Amino acid sequence: QVQLVESGGGLVQAGGSLRLSCAASGRTFSRYTMGWFRQAPGKEREFVAAISWAGGSTSTYYADSAKGRYTISGDNAKNTVSVYLQMNSLKPEDTAVYSCAAKASTSSVGISGYAYYDYWGQGTQVTVSS
Repeated sequence: QVQLVESGGGLVQAGGSLRLSCAASGRTFSRYTMGWFRQAPGKEREFVAAISWAGGSTSTYYADSAKGRYTISGDNAKNTVSVYLQMNSLKPEDTAVYSCAAKASTSSVGISGYAYYDYWGQGTQVTVSS
């Protein structure tokens, strides 16, 4: 099993920045993907960004709404993996619960779909005031 714990959410004014963190522990894999999703009240869960590790290389993926404002990055140490989401120029429409997800695969097929992922964190609330 893999446990994912998010942190870093909060209240920020429009135009501000936040950095979300997700710490993964438990079972480790040599190749895996971690992603960020968000869900606003009354809306469907939405893909934000993902990062894949395979050996010494990484690949990143972004939703169109995240390109240019969000940056995903990660640390890959023995038995511990962390992924970060730097969010800049935040807008009120970015308000949502942001969740971290993981899968023991680096296939990009379906990577933006929530069904792709096997493990999920509890989420962290991000609120952007106007």
